[in-house]
Amino acid sequence: MSSFRLSRWAGLAFGIAGGLGVALPSVALADSDTMFVAMDTNGDGKISPDEHATAAGRMFEKMDANGDGKVTVTEMAVAHQKMTGRKPEKGEVTAVEKIKMMDTNGDSVLTVEEYAAGSHYIFEAMDTDHDGYVTKAELKAGHQKFMHHQKAQTPPSGSGRPAD
Repeated sequence: MSSFRLSRWAGLAFGIAGGLGVALPSVALADSDTMFVAMDTNGDGKISPDEHATAAGRMFEKMDANGDGKVTVTEMAVAHQKMTGRKPEKGEVTAVEKIKMMDTNGDSVLTVEEYAAGSHYIFEAMDTDHDGYVTKAELKAGHQKFMHHQKAQTPPSGSGRPAD
């Protein structure tokens, strides 16, 4: 996967994660220290792939307001506003953009499987030293880098997804 695609996934991660104070989407828990503590459930000072996946699962459940196993643009936007107390600000990744980055079948809806696959790539993007864990410093650096749109142009619809 190209570094541009991976950075777009990471951008999605932090846009979503901050909103929920968990793994991955604009922040209710505005600082990365608070997000880190919420995700580091065993208190060992690093986030494991399992901790990240668990947090991503909790986030998906919170966004899936009607419990149908899918997240729509509306559900994601409403969840963001509930968790942050505000609408996305100019320059922040929108719900439409977040879904486009993870929506592998192009139906404009996220399934739990699509979200889990995206979460896996997000974890890899945050793990910049490739040791299999995300440290507080990696989370903070990623959060600072990816909360807003990058200057690079957004790829055409669907091209930001991971390759099969």
